[in-house]
Amino acid sequence: MLYSLYELTHFAVAPVRAAAMAQAAFLRSPFNPASDTEFVRTVTAATDVFEAVTRRYRKPEWNLPTTRVNAVPVDVTPTSVWSSTWCNLVHFKRDPAQLKRARGDRNDPKILIVAPLSGHYATLLRGTVEAFLPEHEVYITDWSDARMAPLFAGRFDLNDFVDHVLEMIRAIGPGAHVAAVCQPGPAVLAAIALMSEANDPALPATMTFMGSPIDARKSPTVPNKLAEERPFSWFENNMIHTVPMIYPGAFRRVYPGFIQLASFMGMNLNKHVDAHWEYFSNLTKGDDESTDKHREFYDEYLSVLDLTEEFYLQTIRDVFQEHLLPRGLFMHHGKAVKPGAIRNVALMTVEGEFDDISGIGQTQAAHDICGNVPAVMRIDHLQAGVGHYGVFNGRRFRTEIYPRMREFIRTHQSRSRKSLRTSADAA
Repeated sequence: MLYSLYELTHFAVAPVRAAAMAQAAFLRSPFNPASDTEFVRTVTAATDVFEAVTRRYRKPEWNLPTTRVNAVPVDVTPTSVWSSTWCNLVHFKRDPAQLKRARGDRNDPKILIVAPLSGHYATLLRGTVEAFLPEHEVYITDWSDARMAPLFAGRFDLNDFVDHVLEMIRAIGPGAHVAAVCQPGPAVLAAIALMSEANDPALPATMTFMGSPIDARKSPTVPNKLAEERPFSWFENNMIHTVPMIYPGAFRRVYPGFIQLASFMGMNLNKHVDAHWEYFSNLTKGDDESTDKHREFYDEYLSVLDLTEEFYLQTIRDVFQEHLLPRGLFMHHGKAVKPGAIRNVALMTVEGEFDDISGIGQTQAAHDICGNVPAVMRIDHLQAGVGHYGVFNGRRFRTEIYPRMREFIRTHQSRSRKSLRTSADAA
């Protein structure tokens, strides 16, 4: 019922939005002699804010047409190289001819960025991808919106998420590098543990966890406390709703993205209110640079997708309530996951000093449960002055975190190549 009411509200507001936008267009018209008065700027600014907070935000585009390799422009084409109903593996393919002119015959490391499936689209990591593009072959998991998956597509739970990560690592090939951003950390660690135990030939060279709830018991944040304080039945009864008939996934039970978004915004409501007030003020002043930055951020931030009921509830139970992975009790299709089986995959963890989603220590816990990874193959980085978003995006990510990740990957890239040659010679 809530989902249907949400959609009805959008439909009800649509005529008002249309009228307000028409009014703003008339007031801004060069044929209106009062178009540049303070009164008109104030009215049109208010209209823009109203349009922004009532708009239907669609999935953003990647908007990464080029990168620069050794200061040479190289065209980039996002290409799906593996897909299922639930995910596309996107490769940011750089133009081969331009790339060769820019870097010669050098082979760049392959990195798989596992984006979170927690409400936002993978495009939220556009800045992460952009940072890696000049010196890496970049792949990213582009998760699908559950409201667009028909019922006949079947279920998708945490076990299926792990399966998808396994298949995508194999699709990229041996010796790749995997970076899990936030929510997928436990699932990615489980996938690599399963590969290690099975001596999978596609085993990656490194794994990096960034702001991930590997052990959500450490430095619990507001979301962590909410998950622990509420009984599991509360999440079943209050967070799950039915997709309306206007979508292909009609009647699928989901955790709607708009509820997740409301939760995120509620954590820092004053910050978002102040941002929109500042946006209004900049519109009245004609500060185009500031308003463009605001639109760019919120066009991304307010675009959300739905999660399947089973994936959301299993994540709440296994990761945030029962903490199965750090307790050694995590199961994948009935098989115990053994992080201790990981011996030959280098480990890096990245945390933010002011992270209010995954507290300090939650990601570092990967070092505790992957105790058989040699000390020389581990690194932990605590980034000063950043919150959750700053762990994978923004100025300090580009200038302080990315260079450390780059060095970590380069160090273990050479080690991985030697290992692969040794294995090939033995075979």
